[in-house]
Amino acid sequence: MTPFDATPSLIRQPSPDRGLVDGFGRRVTYLRVSVTDRCDLRCAYCMAEHMTFLPKNEVLGLDELDRVTSAFIALGVRKVRLTGGEPLVRKGLMDLVAGLSRHIRSRALDELTLTTNGTQLARHADDLARHGVRRINVSLDTLDPTRFRRLTRGGDLAQVLAGLDAAKAAGLKIKINAVALAEDNAAELPALIGWAHGQGFDMTLIETMPMGEVEADRTDQFLSLADVRAQLSAFWTLEDLPLNTGGPARYVRVAETGGRLGFITPMTHNFCEACNRVRLTCTGVLHTCLGRDDAADLRAVVRGGGDDRALTAAIRSAVAGKPLGHDFRIDRGAAPAVARHMSMTGG
Repeated sequence: MTPFDATPSLIRQPSPDRGLVDGFGRRVTYLRVSVTDRCDLRCAYCMAEHMTFLPKNEVLGLDELDRVTSAFIALGVRKVRLTGGEPLVRKGLMDLVAGLSRHIRSRALDELTLTTNGTQLARHADDLARHGVRRINVSLDTLDPTRFRRLTRGGDLAQVLAGLDAAKAAGLKIKINAVALAEDNAAELPALIGWAHGQGFDMTLIETMPMGEVEADRTDQFLSLADVRAQLSAFWTLEDLPLNTGGPARYVRVAETGGRLGFITPMTHNFCEACNRVRLTCTGVLHTCLGRDDAADLRAVVRGGGDDRALTAAIRSAVAGKPLGHDFRIDRGAAPAVARHMSMTGG
């Protein structure tokens, strides 16, 4: 029995006829859960160098995270991704993974997955696989150790590569996520894609997003992926794939490498029309849109003694108000679209 198998709950199995549908008819089937705002790296585009992290009493306990996540699963969510900050620095995370894996065994959940920076993977890859995680996303913007150390403000690339080796050995399917940065990795992107495909990893490129105050002006780093795709097409054959995950990425197959490449373009191509996801922060705040300041405080329901019916009602009310889309813009000197950092929202 896992630590959460005995958690009392009126909510057990999803009822398809009572699924989560927003005001625009989009069905929400994907929940991203931030388990911590803390991270062992300080990526320059993601957070300020000297971050003030949340007091522990404001962060949901593992049992609370399990309860809220299970409520979403009961309402028809089929995919859960654990994020951070860096999720693998959260003490006891494997207990949460083990507990949530019961929903995979019961077939209430199709997939439990994780996004990580890879620094802790060598220690945890086997346990992730043992608890039913089948694939992970690893954030990696460069294969140059010096550049990696500068971009992450002190990170060790060798540690991440060792984590990738461990994850691969554990049988986890791996996708590399890289933020395209005009001043840092633009020239390296073809080599990074080629390396990832050579390792048997999928690859996704992401445009930088205006979230949270950071020291640099993001206009200096913004790189249009429309331009990147055009440049890649000059020497590679990019074959569009009819892959619709309800997510933000548009996928191609690179004929020469045989690998899959995704483009996430929040700035140059709005991907909101088919959005199927919502995000839960580690403090229990539900954001139904990455680029809006909408918020529903589920922690208040949980800690205020609300039963599962109250929690379900709060979730339904929040999802009903999910906005049609974000309004991301990167303008020189302008404030970020939302004040919260990506590490707070959940990657």
